[in-house]
Amino acid sequence: MRSLITGGNPVAAVLTFLLVVVAVAAAVAARAGDNSGLYVVTGILLILAFLLPRTLMMANQWERAVVLRLGKLKSVRGPGLFVIVPFIDAVAAMLDQRIQTTEFNAEQALSRDTVPVNIDAVIFWQVHDPQRAALEITDYRSAIARVAQTSLREMVGSSLLSHLLSERQQADEILRGEIARKISSWGITVHSVEIRDVGIPMALQDAMSRQAQAERERQARVLLGQAEVEVAQKFLDAAKTYSENPAALQLRAMNIIYETTKERGATILIPTGMIDAMNPGGILGLVKAGEGAR
Repeated sequence: MRSLITGGNPVAAVLTFLLVVVAVAAAVAARAGDNSGLYVVTGILLILAFLLPRTLMMANQWERAVVLRLGKLKSVRGPGLFVIVPFIDAVAAMLDQRIQTTEFNAEQALSRDTVPVNIDAVIFWQVHDPQRAALEITDYRSAIARVAQTSLREMVGSSLLSHLLSERQQADEILRGEIARKISSWGITVHSVEIRDVGIPMALQDAMSRQAQAERERQARVLLGQAEVEVAQKFLDAAKTYSENPAALQLRAMNIIYETTKERGATILIPTGMIDAMNPGGILGLVKAGEGAR
């Protein structure tokens, strides 16, 4: 809790300084003129200067002051200036209502599959009920850190390592709900929990790396086999098409020869019988023969 005397209230500090200056001036004037009335004024001013910092309080826009009167709750004041009765009222706590963060971790926590892990996380929380936060618990900041750490260990113990590594957002949400359930009675809202890092032993990291590499190799082999099956099926379909249409086979052969000579500029020696089979007349004869067979 920040200072509630003049150090935390610049308005009260300025007014107190002015009262002291006036009181000193009155005391000097009373001594010079031997005026007993000015001594009374000086005393009153000094009393006011003493009481003012304990009477005039100020809370910033994001702060709320819990005021007790004779030990009992009177009100929650702020933001801005407010007045209390000195020695009767007391500001028990000045609470910050901005969103705040608390870092916590779990070292060597055993997961469900008995793997030791080190986890670092951060929680974002906010005081939404200053009265309950001030009266229901002594130190809510320390309590939040301990509840968060305990909940993290419980979550790790009930989760598999693979789940912690692959489903981190789901783990964040589970952890947020568990912490919020435990501290909701303190007037505190948990906005989010984020697991920043999950550390595992080096030996296990090497094993997991080898496992991942083996899995990738297996998938590559499976994909290669599937490709071979698809290629073989395409060749089978093409062979069936060529067997039913010899003219298509001849045209394909001519196209292959043309593509080969076009790109490489080489001279290819072809047997005379193959040339005769590829001439247009022969191809047309094959086509007519095929039509006659139908």
